[in-house]
Amino acid sequence: MDLSHTEEERDFRARLREWLAKVLPELPAKPSPDDWPGRRAYDLGWQRRLYDAGYAGLHWPVDAGGRGATPTQHLIFLEETERAGAPYVGANFVGLLHAGPTIAAEGTPEQRARWLPPVLRGDEVWCQGFSEPGAGSDLASLRTRAVRDGDAYVVTGSKIWTSHAEVADWCELLVRTDPAAPKHRGITWLAMPMDAPGVTVRPLRTLAGSAEFAEVFLDEVRVPAANRVGAENDGWRVTMVTLSFERGTAFVGEVVACRRTLGALARAAQENGRWDDPVLRRRLGRLYGEFGALWRLTQWNVSEAQGSGGVPGTGGSVFKLAYSHARQELYEAAAEVLGAESLSLEEDWTAERLSSLSYTIAAGTSQIQHNIVAERILGLPKGR
Repeated sequence: MDLSHTEEERDFRARLREWLAKVLPELPAKPSPDDWPGRRAYDLGWQRRLYDAGYAGLHWPVDAGGRGATPTQHLIFLEETERAGAPYVGANFVGLLHAGPTIAAEGTPEQRARWLPPVLRGDEVWCQGFSEPGAGSDLASLRTRAVRDGDAYVVTGSKIWTSHAEVADWCELLVRTDPAAPKHRGITWLAMPMDAPGVTVRPLRTLAGSAEFAEVFLDEVRVPAANRVGAENDGWRVTMVTLSFERGTAFVGEVVACRRTLGALARAAQENGRWDDPVLRRRLGRLYGEFGALWRLTQWNVSEAQGSGGVPGTGGSVFKLAYSHARQELYEAAAEVLGAESLSLEEDWTAERLSSLSYTIAAGTSQIQHNIVAERILGLPKGR
């Protein structure tokens, strides 16, 4: 891993800072957290600005519409946009961080040409149709069925925890195409248009009052066979590519955000007198060290992905496991520093604290990550 800064990369940082200083004051006000159509428009508007300035898909391969940036340029971009308070990917996170990279790695030239430019331009939003009521951590137990009928698949079933389904144009959908095959071998990865007849979306409201998830019901939905990414019944392998991106590189911007949050907590503790507590200072210091180590691991994962053709390795599970627990502890520490102030639902701290509880479940539970680390990295035998 070589992440030393070249003159070209220092120039890249300076140009990016200059552009951010110019464009961020021009952004409209952020919409209400409950206004998902408004948030979609806001997030895609920011994506279009990135595209027009040449920053969209910065680290994507050139033949996928990106700039083929170095790992260091990618990390500089994340550092500078977070430090400047720029919008994150928002409603477009599945398209930019999961589905888009998967199609770039596994799609045909025609599929890449159809789906990647609209993601990068901010024209279309994707959602993820993986989990089902009876197939969460054990994703391969999914039962949503797809039957081939001529040039289309007829899909029937349901999905849950489908992020941004209510504002999405497309869904990366896992279906079972061979119910007689072993459960990992009868799955297919499809791109489903969300406006297809037979698709019903019912938003789910979280503990924090947000509705970024939904149930999706599929009643004989016809999906063109041309929308299949990878071979029929090879969807589990394609899914592993998607999950590699989700666990390996999709959270990198959030590590920068957490480090900034930790600094804000330290300043708040100094202002309200909590800094005098040596136990709290040690806790914040340990978190500072943990997030510093996570940033180094992020750099390693990004470099590994770059060196392997863009697909992260199993080290993403190490990162995801450590990050999800560190994030929870960060917001536990926030409650200790801020006291009653952190209990108000009007405060961002509370929403983030409640959101942090989901990180040991999202993108694969911590128990699943432990198994992956044990079996695929350490080579330990499977548990009985």
